[in-house]
Amino acid sequence: MSVEPSRDQSDPAPDPTVHTALHSKGYLALLLIAALIGIPLSLIAFGFLVAVHELEHVIWETLPEALGFGDVPAWWPILALGLAGVLVALAVKHLPGHGGHVPAMGLAAGVDPPSYVPGTMLAAGASLVLGAVVGPEAPLIALGSGLALVAVKRTKSASGAEGTAIIAASGSAAAISTIFGNPLVAAILFLEAVGLGRRKTMLVVLPCLVSSGIGALVFTGLGRWTGLEIGALAIPDLEGERLVLADVVWAIPLAAVVAIATWGIFFIGRKTAALASSHLMVTTVGAGLVAGGSAAVYALVTDHSPVEVVLSGQATLPTLATDPGSWTTAALVMLLVCKAVAYAVCLGAFRGGPAFPAIFLGAAFGVLASTWIPSIGTVPGLAIGMAAGVAVIRLPVTSILLVVLLLGSAASSQMPVVILAVVVAMIVDELLTSWSVRPAGSNPGHEQPAT
Repeated sequence: MSVEPSRDQSDPAPDPTVHTALHSKGYLALLLIAALIGIPLSLIAFGFLVAVHELEHVIWETLPEALGFGDVPAWWPILALGLAGVLVALAVKHLPGHGGHVPAMGLAAGVDPPSYVPGTMLAAGASLVLGAVVGPEAPLIALGSGLALVAVKRTKSASGAEGTAIIAASGSAAAISTIFGNPLVAAILFLEAVGLGRRKTMLVVLPCLVSSGIGALVFTGLGRWTGLEIGALAIPDLEGERLVLADVVWAIPLAAVVAIATWGIFFIGRKTAALASSHLMVTTVGAGLVAGGSAAVYALVTDHSPVEVVLSGQATLPTLATDPGSWTTAALVMLLVCKAVAYAVCLGAFRGGPAFPAIFLGAAFGVLASTWIPSIGTVPGLAIGMAAGVAVIRLPVTSILLVVLLLGSAASSQMPVVILAVVVAMIVDELLTSWSVRPAGSNPGHEQPAT
């Protein structure tokens, strides 16, 4: 005799409100709205990323050449990031929303009012274009959230706090899928960040899947039809490499080292953010000068371009992964040190996301480890480093998925060390955070992402 399993064994006492919402005409209307807003939001997000990408070329390639420099001068980042500090400080001080989320506080996935969008985009745009070591993911979330609320302000189906939150989340998912390159990343990111029960998760994630799927389709088509680039995170032509026991064994200590270093970077970032809250202009400009100075030191010592230290690391990551021989061991060490310093101060003073530079620093450490430890292959070292680095966003499944997508066809053989590295990094991060909690209750460790 067979027994038919319950439809909701994982949810034995379903919330009747959620059950009603999932089967209502209003929820179907929300799904339709999520699909429709995915199109314009992906267009706007694509336009923002194209503008950032093209302006980066102007600042870091075209303008130096026009001024007669064969390569970017070592002092160029000091000038660019000093200017970025002034512009970001003005946006934070005078525009609604204080320039958006501070990246040192993690990756936020909240609801931003539409009035915050201009200030967030200006602060993030200045940070990204002029070389701050931050990524574009946080401003894209804010952009999607704010513009989605504008789009549905008069829509009856999205009335109420819950409908507003769902539409804001789906708008953010549509925008964020343009840079992560896959709609599943956006949906899983919001699933983990919101942290709901199974049926409530379905309520929020289905619109996010619809919106991000359509957004990904639109921006992929735009890239092919227009020929414009947005600098999406990807490592093309990475060859697979078979795991050996040494790779798995070394994954634990290497991930722990990356986690300790990243925790320290974020600790400095939060201290910088606290200082900026009381001395905005001085701290922001000073952080820009420190980051630019780190890039200048790197260029002078290694004879490499200072551009390898500034910016998020998206453009340099494919070369680092597929042609690590372009750097000597000493140059890799300098790259790690100088970019870590720049990343730490930029996290607290500028505006953007924390994920992309953390991925790059983890990748650089993984490549360096593979040169120092002969028993570790380059690709496993890369996978371990990236996984431990991106775990800083404190969303484990999202972190794993991001690294898997980056590794491409090489991912299938690296899954064990990717998962192990993320788990180890998050445990170490949590232990350091708990250890650093002071008796008065203050916590200089990571804050949980806002939801």
